[in-house]
Amino acid sequence: MNSKTTGIWFALAAVLFAFIFVFQHYFRPPANTIQPILAGLRPQMVTSIQVIPNGALEIRADRTNNSWMLTKPIVYPAQPAAIETLLTALQNLAPATKISAAEFGRENSDVEFGFVHPQTSLVIQAGNQRWQLDVGNKTAPGDQVYLRVVGVEGAFVADAGWLKLIPHAVNDWRSTALVEAGQNDFDSILLTNGAEVVEFHRDATNGLWRMTRPLQARADSDRITDALQHLLTARVTQFVTDDPNADLTAFGLQPAGLDLWLGHGTNFTVGIYAGKSPADDSTQIYAQREGWNAVVTIPKASLSEWDGTVNDFRDSHLLELTAPVAEIDVRDGTNYYALQRQGTNDWTIPGEKFPVDADNVQQFIEILANLRIVDFVNSVVTAPDLPAYGLAAPRREITLLSSVGDTNAVIAQLLFGTNQDDKVFVKRADEDFVNAIAKTDFDRLPEADWEFRDRRIWNFSETNVVQITLHQNGETRQVIRTGANKWSLAPGSQGIINPPAIEETVHRLGQLAAYGWVGRDIANPEAYGLNTNNLQITVELKNGEKLSVDFGQELPQLQTALAATTLDGERWAFVFPPILYQFVETYLTIPASQGGVP
Repeated sequence: MNSKTTGIWFALAAVLFAFIFVFQHYFRPPANTIQPILAGLRPQMVTSIQVIPNGALEIRADRTNNSWMLTKPIVYPAQPAAIETLLTALQNLAPATKISAAEFGRENSDVEFGFVHPQTSLVIQAGNQRWQLDVGNKTAPGDQVYLRVVGVEGAFVADAGWLKLIPHAVNDWRSTALVEAGQNDFDSILLTNGAEVVEFHRDATNGLWRMTRPLQARADSDRITDALQHLLTARVTQFVTDDPNADLTAFGLQPAGLDLWLGHGTNFTVGIYAGKSPADDSTQIYAQREGWNAVVTIPKASLSEWDGTVNDFRDSHLLELTAPVAEIDVRDGTNYYALQRQGTNDWTIPGEKFPVDADNVQQFIEILANLRIVDFVNSVVTAPDLPAYGLAAPRREITLLSSVGDTNAVIAQLLFGTNQDDKVFVKRADEDFVNAIAKTDFDRLPEADWEFRDRRIWNFSETNVVQITLHQNGETRQVIRTGANKWSLAPGSQGIINPPAIEETVHRLGQLAAYGWVGRDIANPEAYGLNTNNLQITVELKNGEKLSVDFGQELPQLQTALAATTLDGERWAFVFPPILYQFVETYLTIPASQGGVP
């Protein structure tokens, strides 16, 4: 191919490309888009919608301040979701077929299409725009429907599926909520329950509820929060009557068994009245909303948490932890100690050298946080009343602070008094009430600082052990470690041993930790069942160090025993770990002599 021919081909290709470009951009016919039947409808701009069924009452809803309200045939809050769903369907409503003006204008077409008496007419207003959509007959298969937009020539055939969104009665669009959506940030509650009037306000700082009437007290925030949640999700099961002259006494609503007002500050905006149950259904109750004539039924359970006396709404927790605890001060008569947090989760006891068990401190805090009041003994007490409860000079005081050494950072101060009927009187320093907790709960509280000692007693590896010496019932046995899983009796010792089992027992013994401390610097070992006939285990390490533990009184309920060891020059008594005790009892004891042979 010569260069002249090649040039011609390039020229032709360029012309063809230019033609395609110009055609695509300037002469291409516009896409055949389907226009919606209600052109220009935007649901968010709609201010009212009327549904006019053939032979039934008109239903109308108006939007005011972004809320939908039924205005015909009754005035009542509407269901916004149902209305918005219909409007969205109308916005997207597209014709399957367009019926021309000529065809629509032929004789008897109105009768054929069902527009003489439309089954339903929808009138939609959005500012200055107005649409009226007449719904005619369904087509022969029944899956499509004839539609006419008043003022628009011709008619349409469209899918009939959206017709199910049209309300047939006012209750189809009627709100079934007792409290409308968006009204869930109440901070004031006024409750009239029988003869009791109780008022609550929520603290803006910590979100906790407080009772302000008939007394100033901490309220049960969990109960109130749950009760509000159930109220906000409660739904009407039946609209009984809208008659403004209805006999409310027949429904137990005049006077109401329960009046509940919700609001903000001193402005109570939502009122709900609850009455009695219908004769044929004890699971329902009659109710009425303030400002509306409607008497309805609702599930009884949705308001059941508002029943109760004043004390039922008081916080039964002795304290609430509104901040992390950094210091715990405990005073028991003349005995005083403090637990102070160091860093993230390390604790110390000023004046003590032993390490503190952080888990034990955390458990102490949890016990305090979970103390429950079993009896609200006295609503208001003054100084002359305190001796009767043993609170003039409390037997124990526990103060929790959010900052170490800062007496202005008190979370709570608890004062414990005397026992009565298996209860212990207790008072918070910042309240005027005397309460009572179960004595069993009080007995769980530690009494002395030494109970917080780190429970780890020692830590060694079995590979570092030279020998084990056992003393029991006046006899002595020594076993020597000769290698991994290898043990032998020392000269002069008799009996039968199980070397692998001894190895495992010594391995566990090397990580000995107290199950719980029971005494410090004990001066009366017999009180713990300790005597020279009981088992004593002495472990000798390669560096010459010797570690000993003595066993005392057995604790059958725990399948273990008390034990004692020397730490920092003091004798400490503790509960021996139950599982390890089973190993020791089986493999590191001297059996009672039988016929002179141990």
